[in-house]
Amino acid sequence: MEIADRELPPRFHCGGGQHKADGSLVTEADLVMQRQLATALQAHWPDFAVLGEEMTEAEQQAALQKSSSGVWCIDPLDGTSNFAVGMPYYAVSVALVKNDTPEMAVVYDPSRRECFAAIRGQGAWLNDQRLEQCSPDTPLAQGVALIDLKRLTRALTARLAAAPPYKSQRSFGAVALDWCWLAAGRCHVYLHGQQKLWDYAAGCLILHEAGGRSATLDGQGVFAASLAPRSAAAALNPDIFDQWATWLEIPRR
Repeated sequence: MEIADRELPPRFHCGGGQHKADGSLVTEADLVMQRQLATALQAHWPDFAVLGEEMTEAEQQAALQKSSSGVWCIDPLDGTSNFAVGMPYYAVSVALVKNDTPEMAVVYDPSRRECFAAIRGQGAWLNDQRLEQCSPDTPLAQGVALIDLKRLTRALTARLAAAPPYKSQRSFGAVALDWCWLAAGRCHVYLHGQQKLWDYAAGCLILHEAGGRSATLDGQGVFAASLAPRSAAAALNPDIFDQWATWLEIPRR
């Protein structure tokens, strides 16, 4: 949190940056944050590798191969496009992955001074408040959905546009925060077609430790110790998740 509070506010809404081969934006803030985070993490845990979004794919793959002993998976600035244009919906995401399993997670939102955190098997928190599953009193038909339409198939996008099963829809542009807002009960269901390991590693653990559920669109668990993009459908409440999964025709495994 200290690094984010020091490095990000002076660079907020500064525009600039370059587009990478995949079309995503990278700014000075991304690079500075990654260097600072990697230095701090390795100073305290020298035996753990670091996998950051702004590394080369070869460096990321090499770090991932060390996950049996421990690897920090970091997104130094989740929501870069928002950050660059002055939209205060961005975060720093850090997850510790061991034996191909996320064990600890922190997602920090500097704009709101909100720190979401989780430890496997011990629960999830927003600052000092424990996150717990919301009561099942909102049916899917009355729900608020966070949906990233851009990365879904045309057929699914058309179906959502023609007959959405929820009441209203949002898309804010920072995957890690989307998972955390879902864990905090600020929306009811979530859908994303292609997110990377550093996008979801921390947020996915936080949601599950808050009592939520998730699956890929082909019915697998969302987390995989892989650089391949993953789809994700999720909900905090199991009843709403079942309704959502049924509508999305997710296979039961």
